[in-house]
Amino acid sequence: MTDARPRLEPGPDHPISIEHATEQVTVRVGDAVVAESRRALVLREASYPPVYYLPEDDLRPGVVRPNGQRTYCPYKGEAAYYDLLPDGAPALEGAVWYYPAPYPPVGAIAGHVAFYPDRVAISVSPA
Repeated sequence: MTDARPRLEPGPDHPISIEHATEQVTVRVGDAVVAESRRALVLREASYPPVYYLPEDDLRPGVVRPNGQRTYCPYKGEAAYYDLLPDGAPALEGAVWYYPAPYPPVGAIAGHVAFYPDRVAISVSPA
């Protein structure tokens, strides 16, 4: 079976760049730290705000559970989602996303997760 969804390449009309963040990135829900990394990547895509992708290994143990939600980006591929389970707070459904098999131009984000900034607090400080 062939995937008929559109697949697009980044370029001048829709640039995408990925670089290693030089800062430490901390993700909190209330006072609870759910992830912290000095190995984050920052993805800049067209006119969207930058997105920090943290290695899955930098999530606190037990703070996510798989969620059956899927979405599709023609530049990055199919995204999957996690629910975020912060200590002492209600679950945040679908607050974390990742690309299990990102398209080659953005392959560096494999094994990394990103967070919706309106659902968590993301702080960046000098590493």
